[in-house]
Amino acid sequence: MTTDTALAGALPAPLPASARALVRPERWSPLRRGVAWMLGSLLLFAAMDVVQKTLTLRYPATEVMFFRSLFSAVPLAIVLARSGGWGLLATRRPAAHLVRSVVGALSVFCFIMAFSDMPFADVYAISFAGPLFVTALSAPLLGEAVCRRHWVAVVVGFLGVLVMLKPGEGMLSGMALLCVAGTLCSALATICVRRLARTEHNATIVAYFTLACGVLGGALMLPDFVWPDAAGLAGMAAAGLLCTVAQLAMTQAYRLAPAAVLAPLSYSSMAWAVLFGALLFGERPGWDTFAGTLIVVGSGLALRSGKGARA
Repeated sequence: MTTDTALAGALPAPLPASARALVRPERWSPLRRGVAWMLGSLLLFAAMDVVQKTLTLRYPATEVMFFRSLFSAVPLAIVLARSGGWGLLATRRPAAHLVRSVVGALSVFCFIMAFSDMPFADVYAISFAGPLFVTALSAPLLGEAVCRRHWVAVVVGFLGVLVMLKPGEGMLSGMALLCVAGTLCSALATICVRRLARTEHNATIVAYFTLACGVLGGALMLPDFVWPDAAGLAGMAAAGLLCTVAQLAMTQAYRLAPAAVLAPLSYSSMAWAVLFGALLFGERPGWDTFAGTLIVVGSGLALRSGKGARA
């Protein structure tokens, strides 16, 4: 793209060579670039959640889910074409794709519904229990050995979730339980992906998942369908584009840096949740959210320490 001559005089002077070496991504180590891609993807996912939460103020969650999937299909089709064409959709494991896609779609539905009625930071805090569910389910579903220390971390982490749910104060809302269900479905989807990734291309897995989200959202939105206006369609298109770009950025991150380094960074998204919740929706997380988050994050980090971590 050529530089706009009207802005040329406002551009900063060229940096010296030593400074350019610090900011040019190609001069960074793969680890630093992986961290940068990961942090960028987390910001994009948070922006997508902001758009979705805003859209649910005017449209049913299922409709937001459908149109997000519809608009995600456009860049996904480009990725498929560049990765090997439509032949990648051929699979010998349709049942496995069906299970992964359904639980993944249910997770998306639960989280969009939760965002429509819960504070931004609360949804993020509960979702951090995902690695705990993955660890607890990896033993019976994947046959992986889970050491005693990790079982202790799982139990402590679930206690942190209870702190956030506040069952003793009568605050155990249906939306909070729906958020927990979404986290469980997300963990199940992660386990399914682990098994599918042994034989299936990443683009194939994502394509069937996107299709399932569109079908589920399209079927459930019909009774309460609201015709979106131009602003609504633009928001749904933005959500779909942000979703795909964020996924690609996260994939690039894991290509460049070890999972042990990148995975704990996901907890930093709580900062975006608190910031966006306060600035855009006037939300202030309570002490229980922060206390429960610290317990869950601590448990999640404990799962990743040492050998045999399963999260």
